[in-house]
Amino acid sequence: MSHPPCPACTVDDVLSHPNHWECATCGHEWPKAAAPEAARVVKDAHGNVLVDGDTITLIKDLKLGSGSQVLKAGTKAKNIRLQDGDHEIACKIEGSSMALKACFVKKA
Repeated sequence: MSHPPCPACTVDDVLSHPNHWECATCGHEWPKAAAPEAARVVKDAHGNVLVDGDTITLIKDLKLGSGSQVLKAGTKAKNIRLQDGDHEIACKIEGSSMALKACFVKKA
């Protein structure tokens, strides 16, 4: 695991303790939970970055559950929301709430 630079003096000489980081140069200590995490980037099937509020289009037919319902390729969803988990996109298609994987959509 890479060590974050010290927030007080920006030196990379940082010691790792179980619950906190310590700068070996200036002695500043800060909790490990405070280390900034990279923002999650969700990309569609063509590599375009998706953001909340985008409009997407399905690129292939998707079967819904174990029933015989199918979402056809070319179906659009407006005003998507990004969420954590395996199905990164939350949206409404034809009035029903759906959770979709980003690899099955393209940005419209």
